[in-house]
Amino acid sequence: MIRPHFFRANEATAADNSFQSEPGENHDGDAVATAAYREVTVAVERLRAEGVTVLLFEDMSRETPDSVFPNNWFSTHAGGRIAVFPMFVPNRRIERRWDIIETLKAQYRVQEVVDYSGLEVDDIFLEGTGAMVLDYGAHLAYVARSNRANPIALERFCTQFGFEPMAFDAHDENGDAIYHTNVMMCIGTDVALIGLETIADQDRRDEVAERLSRRGRRTVIPLTHRQLRGFAGNAMELSSPKGRLMAMSTTALATLTDEQCATIERTTRIVPIDIPTIETAGGSVRCMLAGILLERRRRTAGGKAAATRP
Repeated sequence: MIRPHFFRANEATAADNSFQSEPGENHDGDAVATAAYREVTVAVERLRAEGVTVLLFEDMSRETPDSVFPNNWFSTHAGGRIAVFPMFVPNRRIERRWDIIETLKAQYRVQEVVDYSGLEVDDIFLEGTGAMVLDYGAHLAYVARSNRANPIALERFCTQFGFEPMAFDAHDENGDAIYHTNVMMCIGTDVALIGLETIADQDRRDEVAERLSRRGRRTVIPLTHRQLRGFAGNAMELSSPKGRLMAMSTTALATLTDEQCATIERTTRIVPIDIPTIETAGGSVRCMLAGILLERRRRTAGGKAAATRP
C-alpha cells in the first residue's frame, strides 16, 4: 500500500473516469491531502489488526495524485514473477517505483520482472489489476474494454502469464464505458460480486456469469448500478491467520443488502474500511491494494537467504 502525502483527485484522469467526484466545498487541498493520509493510516492499522501483512510505502511527491492506487502499475504472481504495466495518463507513469520492486525482491523470491511499460510509446496501455480482474484458479482474465485495456497488451500479458482473456463491453448507467474492470467486479474464493447489467450483450453476460460461478462452486452476487457507484464491486478478498476476509469500504458495505452480506459472510468475513476522501479519486479499497503472491524469503542459521511460503 502507498500512503500519499499530497493526495488529490487526478484532473488528468477525469475525462474517462466517471467514478471521480469533488471532495466538497469545505475541503481545500491541504485538508484533502491530510484526510487521505489519515485514511490510509487507519486502513493499514485495520488490516494489520486482522492479521494481514501490509508493506507500507510513503509517497512524498506532489506530481503523483493517484499513487494511492499501486495495483494499476504492477502485479505479482506465483512462481516469483512481477509484471509492470503501461499507464494511460502520463502523470500516472511516474508512479512506478523501482525501489518498491527492489524491496519485494529482498523480502520475497522474485525470478522475473516483465516490464510492459515500453508499450506506452505506441499508445498501448494495460493498467494492471484495475484493467484486469484475474481469476487465478481458473486462469481467466476478465477485462472491460476501455482506454486503459488495450487488446494487444492484454494478449501479450495473458500469453506470458498463463491466463485466458475474457473481454467484454461494459457501460455505466449513463452509457459511458467502465474505465476499470475492478470497479464493476470482484472475484473471491466462494463469491463473486459483479455488475452484470453493465454488460450489454446478453450472451456475453451469461457466459461471464457462468464462468464466474465455476459450475456452481462459487456464488455470483449481481450488483446494481447504484451499488457500483458505491464501490461495492471494488472489494478484495485477503487471507490472514484468522481466515479469509473481504476488504471493502464502508461506502460499499452500506449499499449491500442484508442477504448479500449474509451470502458473503457464510465463508468470508467482511472488513469495512472508511476511505471517503480517497474514493473521490474514482477508486476504492481494491485499487489501494497491490496483492503479494510471492514466496517469502527467510534467513537460515548461516545467514543465507531461503524461501518460505507467505
